[in-house]
Amino acid sequence: MSKKVEPMFIKQVEIKNFRLLKDVSLSLDKESTVVVGRNNSGKTSLTEIFRRLFSEKNPSFQLEDFSLTSIGRFKEAFHAKLAGESEPTIRTLIPTIELTLVVEYDSDLKDLGALSDFIIDLDETSTVAKLKVSYQLKDGKIDLLFEDLLDDSDFFKKLKERIPKLFTTVVIAIDPTDDKNNAIEDYSKLRNLLDVDFINAQRGLNDETQTEKDVLGKVLSNIFKNASLESAPDEMKQKSQELEAVVNDIQVKVDKDFKEKVDALLPALKIFGYPGLSDPKLSTETTFNVQTLLNSNTQIRYFREEGISLPETYNGLGSRNLIYILFQLFEFFRKYQSNPIEAKNHIVFIEEPEAHLHPQMQEVFIRQLHKIAEEFSKSFNNSKPWPVQFVVSTHSTHIANEADFESIRYFLTVSEGRPETRIKDLKDEFKSEDRKKDKDFIHKYLTLTRCDLFFADKAMLIEGSSERLLMPMLIKKTDEENPTAPLAGQYLSVVEIGGAYAHHFYKFLDFLELRTLIITDLDSTQQTKSDKDKIIYTACEVSKGTHSSNAGIINWFKKNDVAIELPEIMKKAVSEKIEITRRIAFQIPETGKSACGRSFEDAFIITNCELFGISNSDEKELEIMAYERAEKIKKTNFALEFALDKTDWKVPLYIKEGLLWLSESPKEDQIETIIGPLVGSDE
Repeated sequence: MSKKVEPMFIKQVEIKNFRLLKDVSLSLDKESTVVVGRNNSGKTSLTEIFRRLFSEKNPSFQLEDFSLTSIGRFKEAFHAKLAGESEPTIRTLIPTIELTLVVEYDSDLKDLGALSDFIIDLDETSTVAKLKVSYQLKDGKIDLLFEDLLDDSDFFKKLKERIPKLFTTVVIAIDPTDDKNNAIEDYSKLRNLLDVDFINAQRGLNDETQTEKDVLGKVLSNIFKNASLESAPDEMKQKSQELEAVVNDIQVKVDKDFKEKVDALLPALKIFGYPGLSDPKLSTETTFNVQTLLNSNTQIRYFREEGISLPETYNGLGSRNLIYILFQLFEFFRKYQSNPIEAKNHIVFIEEPEAHLHPQMQEVFIRQLHKIAEEFSKSFNNSKPWPVQFVVSTHSTHIANEADFESIRYFLTVSEGRPETRIKDLKDEFKSEDRKKDKDFIHKYLTLTRCDLFFADKAMLIEGSSERLLMPMLIKKTDEENPTAPLAGQYLSVVEIGGAYAHHFYKFLDFLELRTLIITDLDSTQQTKSDKDKIIYTACEVSKGTHSSNAGIINWFKKNDVAIELPEIMKKAVSEKIEITRRIAFQIPETGKSACGRSFEDAFIITNCELFGISNSDEKELEIMAYERAEKIKKTNFALEFALDKTDWKVPLYIKEGLLWLSESPKEDQIETIIGPLVGSDE
């Protein structure tokens, strides 16, 4: 399905010095952008900076909101001031929190509306506008910021108190062809240009309790509020007026009958000398308004047979969560319609929509999200498009794998001195023609298997069912020998892929910068000639092998499209089996031995030959016997037997070496803590 071109949309978001987002750039899809990544990778910070700048009348940040690196610059600026540097020089050192938006628009638009204030370039063919929102020190406040400060332990404590008072938010229009050409704009113009709303991860949809609020019913109150605005569409105002008329009829009845009964309940205050000679008589007045009725006294009910209706808490959390999201989206749509100054674009952030939704519902949600916006426009806005862009942050493998591959933005925390976030774009990474085959394969595989590579701390690619069933025991046994860095306590994603397809993941794993162990089989083959002099390769023991049929190994060591032969593969050093964040592991002889397995099963037999009644055999005989037995094994039964019943065995050397490497953490520079407990959330 081709994507329509919006009159205006946010093409690029750039953020500087906010928490882990030290200096990042994020492209937004015209419809829906899906944000994924491990915990504490900065996903929440993306939503939070928009929330601060677009939900608060006077946006304010704390010292803890500045990135760790930028916080150190306050001291640099302080020392520059002590050294007598000029004010412009000092100001360049004082950090600012910045959100820059690159906007693309249709040059044929007759009415640019609020966007026209931010178009300051003179290029008539340009279709890009750029604006920056900067949280920065107010003019003339350098002396106050550093007044009476000392370079001591109280430096940041005092600074923390001053920043909210001395910093302000400034909106700047920037010439996209010349950053030096810029103009300061009123903050209100930004609000007129862009509407931003949020559906938070914590939505108050708890299990039923006596004190639980009916959160779905309360959304109706906001929908009515937007409908009653003077700028609302006529059909919205008509329904609002009809509700008012109903309530007014009730008010007439209340004023007459209800008032008399309530007045009779008032105590006879005359006993205490009240109201006195000149004081008016006490009375009551009861008033109704639609806003209060909807907010406090209206509930969503679920109708069942024979006239019975159930409260919203009787429905499952998943259904209520989905309904709540739909209600919120409809409220945002109605608010957009009712705004007296129509914003040119609307961004809606949805955090963790997967809460309480079963996997199939998660997949449907992400597929249908923008169709909901189209349906609102069609049914309630005379098909006039609602210019909305959705940004969905998720920990769900179902949503991530079902989303359009090119709409995914991967948040990665890196530690190069101090932790910070790097944002990676799958669309850019796999746009070249030579990556297309890998891209298509990976997208299909992720859709079919729901693997969680986007969210894991480490990963493992394995051959088949034997390794998959025995892997928990393999890890446990290796951890017992290496208790300092146990793998069992790490978030490990295990992907069953097979040697024939593992190489398609290599560039994807590099993109994820995910420490990954690829455990695969040598798959030794012997090159021979057939009766018709055609070269063929037949499976054989490793000692007789001339080549490997394993595509993962071939592509790992292939140079200039020339595959190396098996003897050369067997000579590869450990360092040659490591490529930045990934390592390949295939069968090797046990220490001091020469027999080598072709597959996991014969390597397991060779390592534990006594369990199979094989002893007093020379290495060649051992290799042959293991190969012959492995050929007859039913892999699932074999794995279950040694995972559940016969558990006293040794881990094959090639797997042990690989698991020990995987358990290690990459060497990182120790993070220097410059403000100790002042550091806020990494998210």
